[in-house]
Amino acid sequence: MTQNFQPPAPASYTPAPAPAPARGGNIGLGIAAAVGAALVLAAVYGAVIGTTKYEIGYAAVAVGAVIGLAAGKVGGRNPVLPVLSVLLALAAVLGGQMFGLAMIVADQNSVSTTDVLNLGVSLLFEGWKENADPMTFLFFAIGGYAAFQTARKTAH
Repeated sequence: MTQNFQPPAPASYTPAPAPAPARGGNIGLGIAAAVGAALVLAAVYGAVIGTTKYEIGYAAVAVGAVIGLAAGKVGGRNPVLPVLSVLLALAAVLGGQMFGLAMIVADQNSVSTTDVLNLGVSLLFEGWKENADPMTFLFFAIGGYAAFQTARKTAH
């Protein structure tokens, strides 16, 4: 008995889908996220300084790292974002220190922090300069470095 032998049907295959386009991020959203983080972190850092009456240098590093994280995760690999993160981190640390100083001065004089802030930033800055020491500037540098590296390394 002979059977009719038929060759197997050619295997059908589904081609692999095209790879997803590389996500470049959104620089506008990255900038907005970094600015928002800087504003919030400046207030938080200032409140920590104002309530403890101490400048906590490692908090400056955390401020830089979180700002860099926000910029890198949201904004992607745009080379502007790490540099912007450094500038925002420095501004946030300085703003936090100034806000903390305003809280301390307000507490010492039994007035509100708003009253001290209304006297003018130039007076606060003069007081800040009198109290700044080399460690202040070292933590500025480390906070800026943390912002740059975090933004660069977390970008996708």
